[in-house]
Amino acid sequence: MKRETGMSVQLRRSIAYTVLVILSFLCLIWFYILFINATRSHAEMTRGFTPLPSTHLLENFHSLLGGTLPIFQGLLNSFIISVTTAALCTYVSTMTAYAIHAYHFKGKKYIFTFILMVMMIPTQVTALGFVQLVDKMHLMDSFIPLILPAAASPVTFFYMKQYMDSVLPMSLVEAARIDGAGEFRIFNQIVTPLMKPAIAVQAIFSFVSSWNNYFTPALILHKDVKKTLPILIAQLRSADWLKFDMGQVYVMIAFSIFPVIVVYLILSRYIVGGVTLGGVKG
Repeated sequence: MKRETGMSVQLRRSIAYTVLVILSFLCLIWFYILFINATRSHAEMTRGFTPLPSTHLLENFHSLLGGTLPIFQGLLNSFIISVTTAALCTYVSTMTAYAIHAYHFKGKKYIFTFILMVMMIPTQVTALGFVQLVDKMHLMDSFIPLILPAAASPVTFFYMKQYMDSVLPMSLVEAARIDGAGEFRIFNQIVTPLMKPAIAVQAIFSFVSSWNNYFTPALILHKDVKKTLPILIAQLRSADWLKFDMGQVYVMIAFSIFPVIVVYLILSRYIVGGVTLGGVKG
């Protein structure tokens, strides 16, 4: 019986590893194709795909830099917006979750429900009114309309609230209050360190979401020196057919993905622990 049980466990484990290997391959193969195509010229890509890299990577990159698009400025713009958005979103969402978690006040349940209802409203529905408001406030071609609204993130708030319910006992907060600690000190020195895994996870998600965001920045940013990388990639892809170069497009996409990969590799160790702890209530 024990031998059969052991064989059954090994079989399930083998199946699980096989499925994981297949899924990993399906996820990574597109990155491999991307970087392979970044090393090929436009003429080579018109002849079909090959799994072997070519020798035109530096040529494509120099050709991209020699164009009219401000690539490095776009990289800087995307980095400023994404980092600021991630920091503001995670901090304000954590503070909001703490307010709902730690305080008892009239209408608390209704506020929580209302915040969750906001998640159901697509960005496209409010886009026209948002652009009109930004125009009336004379904030076109500014990063402010892309950063400040990110503080109100219902999805991040909900995750932080669920995580806080599982890792933050109210007895710890009450003990700090008895010791004379102020509310901001409790939040910044006690609550925030306990929330580090969840903050790291949501910082990654917020950073990637802001970095890849095309819709809203395309409505707000019109000057080339203010545009982010997704907008510049779209401009490069929509170039005149005489100037269109797939090698440049793939190099540009690889160039824009590299910072995201670096950020993910630095903070990825928090994802598994953060998701696991956030999904288990103690």
